[in-house]
Amino acid sequence: MDLKGSVLMIEIDGSFGEGGGAILRVATALSALTGKALALDNIRSGRTKPGLMPQHLNAARALARLSQAEVTGLELGSTQMTFKPGPLQGGKLEVDVQTAGSVSLILQALMIPSFFVDSPLEITITGGTDVRWAPPFDYLQHVTLPVLKSMGLKLELKLIQRGYYPRGGGIVHAGIDGKQQLQPVNLYDLEIDCIRGISHSSQLPRHVAERQARAAQEELSSAGYPVEIEVKHDNSSPGPGSALVLWTEVKNSNVPRVGASSLGKPGKRAEIVGKEAAGDLLQTMETGAALDRYMGDQIIPYIALAGSSSVKVSQLTPHTLTNIHVCQKFTDRKFQVDGRVGEVATITVD
Repeated sequence: MDLKGSVLMIEIDGSFGEGGGAILRVATALSALTGKALALDNIRSGRTKPGLMPQHLNAARALARLSQAEVTGLELGSTQMTFKPGPLQGGKLEVDVQTAGSVSLILQALMIPSFFVDSPLEITITGGTDVRWAPPFDYLQHVTLPVLKSMGLKLELKLIQRGYYPRGGGIVHAGIDGKQQLQPVNLYDLEIDCIRGISHSSQLPRHVAERQARAAQEELSSAGYPVEIEVKHDNSSPGPGSALVLWTEVKNSNVPRVGASSLGKPGKRAEIVGKEAAGDLLQTMETGAALDRYMGDQIIPYIALAGSSSVKVSQLTPHTLTNIHVCQKFTDRKFQVDGRVGEVATITVD
């Protein structure tokens, strides 16, 4: 895979599509990987607080360090940024968001170029491991990584400590061997043997995690599926919180999975957390699609880089279309989307 070349600076309007932080993360990651300079304007311009927030700032900074990039506009609230990458380098990379900003979203951005660095890379990120508007750690571990493994990519992921909103303080370590070979995929139909999950809590009574698990198990079992949910409780997190992540499995197989999650919060009964996650997973499973809507967003840069791939997603989202727009700026791939936003769709890339 050789996407590097001398081209003029790629210009991207950060208000395109859903206009959120995904444009920044994906564009900067692909800039670092391809070596193509990036000019990004109108960053998060439609949000209540426009511009770079701590999570976005830290993702861009980490990618700049990874690619030895020259960057302008890298400050809180900035709505413009230029990013001129140099050679990718392995080694150790530490990122501290210093808020409950999502560890997963920062790691997602770093992963895109990191698989292809010439030497191994160790990444440690401190922030929120289970927070709103982002994939929880257990989703990355049990859904994202198996899907990427089907494309030939491997990453060792370790949870050191959980971090919930608003305290954050969660710690995740990732180990990535460089020079990996990306393979095209064709993922259409969902296969299921059983459903598994992890229900966890910290600095709360143990029965919170137990009730979350019980409510989800009852919902899923009544639909006829074998269910195994592990309950984890400790007081190591800097602040209180709880969450539940569920995923499908085919035993003794690397078949991709779909997942769902729900977060606890003050005043929200544990049973609601369990039922929300279970209901979301059942709805996804009913579509029969190989990928859920979250993985549909995440896989776009990888199939853009691999080419000759086709995937069926349970629900087409504005995030997915935004990611396709950004990927087409950095590669010569042509995408075809069969389906409408909010519905099952097939995405093919040549």
